[in-house]
Amino acid sequence: MSTLLGFDFGLKRIGVATGNTILRQANPLTIITGATNDDKFAAIGTLIAEWQPALCVVGLPTHPDGVEHEMTLRCRRFANQLHGRFGVATALVDERYSSAVLPQKKGELIDAQAAAIILQQYFDEHADS
Repeated sequence: MSTLLGFDFGLKRIGVATGNTILRQANPLTIITGATNDDKFAAIGTLIAEWQPALCVVGLPTHPDGVEHEMTLRCRRFANQLHGRFGVATALVDERYSSAVLPQKKGELIDAQAAAIILQQYFDEHADS
C-alpha cells in the first residue's frame, strides 16, 4: 500500500487531499496558507514527513480548450519544487473543472475538496496500475 497526496495549488491557498493505493479513494485533508512560499513549503514538508507519500499529484489548470496559461506554468513549477525539495515523485492531472463541480457557499474554502477531486481523478485514470 502506498499513500498519495493531492494538491490544488493556488497563490493564496493550497488544498491538500490524501488517499492510498488500496482503497483508491481520495479524502480532503487540509488547506495550507502562509505569508510566504517558505511558510507554505514548511507546512508541506510537515505533511510529507507525516504521510510519507509515494507520489504527489498536482492539479494542472488550463483553459477549457486545453491551452495553457500563467497558472498552468505556476502549477508545473510547484510540482517540480515538490520533487526537488522533498525528493517525492509527482504527477500532473488535468483539473479544468475540479472546483466547478463543488457546490460552494459564500466564503467557504473548497481547496481541500478540489484537491480530493484531483487525486480521485488520478486514481480513476490509473485504475489498472
